[in-house]
Amino acid sequence: MRREHPHPGAQLSLFDTVEGLRHQVMATDTPPGQGSIQFLEARHRGHARVEDRIRTGKDTGFGRFPSRHFAINAAWLQIALTGVDLLAWTQMLLLDGNLATAEPKKLRYRLLHVAARITRSARRTRLRIAESWPWATELADAFNRLAALPRPVI
Repeated sequence: MRREHPHPGAQLSLFDTVEGLRHQVMATDTPPGQGSIQFLEARHRGHARVEDRIRTGKDTGFGRFPSRHFAINAAWLQIALTGVDLLAWTQMLLLDGNLATAEPKKLRYRLLHVAARITRSARRTRLRIAESWPWATELADAFNRLAALPRPVI
């Protein structure tokens, strides 16, 4: 059992309000001697992150199969998982602030459903975003970060 001071705004149970501390309990079937308390807690918190990615994936088509046929659903799952991976890498490498932790619905609305025009001139391809779009600077910053990434060596 671990006792800790709650963060500001945290809801405490009736039990926790007596001392003003939050109590956390973790049960595991890990054999004794297989890790310190700190390691086990870090592993436990890492699982919560994985479960959050699965929940996020369900918002992007991961949880809805379009067919009764296995092959079609297998292809759908591969495409949906690719989208989940691209979303996670985009948030980690290209976005900052609120967009780095935003839910897929918010990212779709703010970044993916943008009215823009692709133009080509002088051997350059450009994305022209309307200046009135509220998240134009965030999208431009993401493209600049993408361009600054080192090219993979094949």
